[in-house]
Amino acid sequence: MTEEIWFLKQCDLFRRLTPEEIARLEPRCRTRRFKRGEPIYLPAESADAALVLAEGRVKIGSVTEEGKQTILALIEPGELFGELSVLDDTPREEFAQAAEKSTVVLLPADALRALVEQNPSVALGVTKLIGLRRRRIERRLKSLMFRSNRQRLVSLLTDLAEQYGEPAESPRGAVRLRIKLSHQDLASIIGSTRETVTVVLGELQQEGLVEVGRRRMVLLAPARLAAAANGPGLSQPS
Repeated sequence: MTEEIWFLKQCDLFRRLTPEEIARLEPRCRTRRFKRGEPIYLPAESADAALVLAEGRVKIGSVTEEGKQTILALIEPGELFGELSVLDDTPREEFAQAAEKSTVVLLPADALRALVEQNPSVALGVTKLIGLRRRRIERRLKSLMFRSNRQRLVSLLTDLAEQYGEPAESPRGAVRLRIKLSHQDLASIIGSTRETVTVVLGELQQEGLVEVGRRRMVLLAPARLAAAANGPGLSQPS
């Protein structure tokens, strides 16, 4: 088994491929490695392949006309991304960038379309994936419209704790985030500014809710923090 196919089989979507499907797919896939901060694809590029993240982490985002960057999703190992433009044969609308040193497997567009047409489980999996991401973006938009900067940031931290949290050494019940995000990354996710995120994190730290280090964060009181997601917000502009 080649490295590409081994990586591909780590993706839930492709674990049920038959040996015949694997044999047809194997010579078509290729692996690429990206340094932290390196673009994987850019808006308006033609979509000649979908991608499976084998190692590392990738951020998917968009850039407004004013040049403001928004992070739409964080891709983890084993996840498919860049599939929508492949399936509807349109140029990319978003960008993908390596958030850390990453390895991706490129799956040619015609190969993915053939799998979707011929394998019902793959077709259903892709449909569910697209629906899940759409719901996440819709929830994000509602949060941006109706919540303060503080509420948005607190809600994001509690979401990150569910996905990336692990028990901290102290105090009891504290949760350390395995994921390393800069203040600018957090701002890009919640539609705010780095300066505002820094102010809010400082307030949360003074209140004993979080402990912030260099690209490191511990949620000291997760339950209190979750309750704060619906509490009073800040008056600072986005």
